[in-house]
Amino acid sequence: MRVGLLTREYPPDVYGGAGVHVEFLARELARLVDLDVHCWGEGRADGVLRHRSWSALDGANDALRTFSVDLAMTAALQGRELVHSHTWYTGLGGHLAKLLYGIPHVVTAHSLEPLRPWKAEQLGGGYALSSWAERTAVESADAVIAVSGAMRDDILGCYPALDASRVHVVHNGIDTTLYRPDPAADALDRIGLDRSRPYVLFVGRITRQKGVPHLLRAARDIDPAAQVVLCAGAPDTPEIDQEFRDLFAELSRTREGVYWIPRMLPRPEVIQLLTHAAVFVCPSVYEPLGIVNLEAMACGTPVVASRIGGIPEVVADGETGVLVPRDDGGDDNGNGDRDDDFEAGLARALDSVLGDPETARRMGEAGRERAVDEFGWDAVARRTVGLYEEILKQA
Repeated sequence: MRVGLLTREYPPDVYGGAGVHVEFLARELARLVDLDVHCWGEGRADGVLRHRSWSALDGANDALRTFSVDLAMTAALQGRELVHSHTWYTGLGGHLAKLLYGIPHVVTAHSLEPLRPWKAEQLGGGYALSSWAERTAVESADAVIAVSGAMRDDILGCYPALDASRVHVVHNGIDTTLYRPDPAADALDRIGLDRSRPYVLFVGRITRQKGVPHLLRAARDIDPAAQVVLCAGAPDTPEIDQEFRDLFAELSRTREGVYWIPRMLPRPEVIQLLTHAAVFVCPSVYEPLGIVNLEAMACGTPVVASRIGGIPEVVADGETGVLVPRDDGGDDNGNGDRDDDFEAGLARALDSVLGDPETARRMGEAGRERAVDEFGWDAVARRTVGLYEEILKQA
């Protein structure tokens, strides 16, 4: 079976959960099918073909530049029997390959444009184009993979014209041989952390979706003995970047032990930080699944996270962590009572874990066990290939 896998992110250029997903899925799929990976960038090696946007569009809206990459990917897909796209960045390329070559198109939806209105800040009028591209790809796909049951509900809610029988749940996975507790602590020493004090850890992008401003406000009220470590980069817009910087500066003035790492750390260093954290926090306002929670659990760390989207399918409330409700008024842009209540809930949940090391230890052990038993990438790849085979039989 000759499969073309389309993605914006691919190593070494991975900055979000979709990129992590494709990296590990591709590794497993390559053992089961004849796989070509098409991603953004330049060059070709070992079944990976990189495509850059057209130079004539340098400086143009990001959506237009994305479409030029989609066209280049489409042209390179001749001879594939099936194409599998990830995110709106490559969905149009998959759809055009379906039309041009008469091959099935599978879409994995990692997020949905209608549920991310803040993307208009980043893309401007391009948000209308990204929304159109996603709708076109999803509604025309032979199959749509949702990374959680909650995501499946969102897909059908956003795209009611889509036949529900074409939407399949295949959870994200985790490599638990790679993400596992690491007793080494040299990464902590390089950052300057005080090993005698516990720390709260966040890893993610500076974007509305990840809810970092909520965490920065909540952190004002947690145990002053706790350190706060923010591995946060890749801001969506200069405005969001400035908001983060202002809140970080304010928090740093009111408490000691606040650290910001704005660059992407090597994976071994992230694993060390995850391993030694007293608690990992995921304050997202929208999250189809949240691979980073699985990464923390696989490293034996309890998780405090928003009770939204697919997170409850990963984090077992009271067993592997604590879920904080976010469902009463306000909006996702920092307005209304919902934000105050949510931030207060985050602070209480973090303090509950920080204040009970024995329960935190049990949660971490249970999280590791859950990650190993239920979220292996080999099983994800086998389920994905099974869907490919089913679609090709019907074609």
